Amino acid sequence: MAAVSSGRGSVWGGVLRRAAVAGAGAVAARAALRAVRAAPVAAALERVNHRGATVSLAAGPALAAAAAGAAALGAADRGARAAALTVGLSAGAVGLYDDVVGQRPDQRQAKGFRGHLAALRAGRITSGLVKIGGIGVASLVAASLADRGRGPHPADTLVSAGVIAGAANLANLFDLRPGRAVKVGLLAGGPLLAGRAGGLAAGPLGAAGALLPDDLHERVMLGDGGANALGALLGLAATRTLGRSGRIALLAGMAGLTLASEKVSFTAVIESHPALAAVDRWGRLPAAPAAPPPAAAPVDQRP
Repeated sequence: MAAVSSGRGSVWGGVLRRAAVAGAGAVAARAALRAVRAAPVAAALERVNHRGATVSLAAGPALAAAAAGAAALGAADRGARAAALTVGLSAGAVGLYDDVVGQRPDQRQAKGFRGHLAALRAGRITSGLVKIGGIGVASLVAASLADRGRGPHPADTLVSAGVIAGAANLANLFDLRPGRAVKVGLLAGGPLLAGRAGGLAAGPLGAAGALLPDDLHERVMLGDGGANALGALLGLAATRTLGRSGRIALLAGMAGLTLASEKVSFTAVIESHPALAAVDRWGRLPAAPAAPPPAAAPVDQRP
């Protein structure tokens, strides 16, 4: 009986610790959002979304900072803590760089991996290419830090780096409608809470959840900075949870989705399935009513 009670106490202790980390992430995200929106650079972060509404990219740096800090708080060891800070802050920084610099007229033409590679072949380095390279390097460093002391094969570290970078990119691919990237992050990252890296995942999930209402109501948007950071941190947690086979399978799946995104619109796929569309639209502002057709000109029916 004593052993059973001790086991239950350990389980509940883990649950409470993860809840506390998630709460810390949520509080930090709200505080960071207020700070960014009050900063002198706030006006430069305003963008027009898909509906023509003016929203702020302030959620990006706010989420990156809060999620990275909370992930480090919930990490189980020094290596994971350093990895979370490295990849969370780096992904957020290069993502924000792409958000800002990528709006320049000479940068807008390059879209997707193919577009950035085509620009490189033409001798131009795009902001998107800087982001891809930065996330790749940060993911490799983070995977190395997280694996330090565990003695994995170098190939394992490369697979982990691929998972982290792939998750960062995939989260960004879903950030095309209000709240979508956060919902995908919460649904995909939720199961990680029950694993051995649950504390590492709890912080980013709490931070993202705290910003979801503002995202859904089109007051803010994550942008590349927020989506990349959220995805990278959840990817890091996944590498600490899954074994070798699981990480390889996850990497293959993410690679497949990334390649598919070059040909298929995720938005079109989601909207063509009622269940996915319902989840996607939950909490979002209602669509603007269609404009009434112009009144027909009166017809002179006199003989």
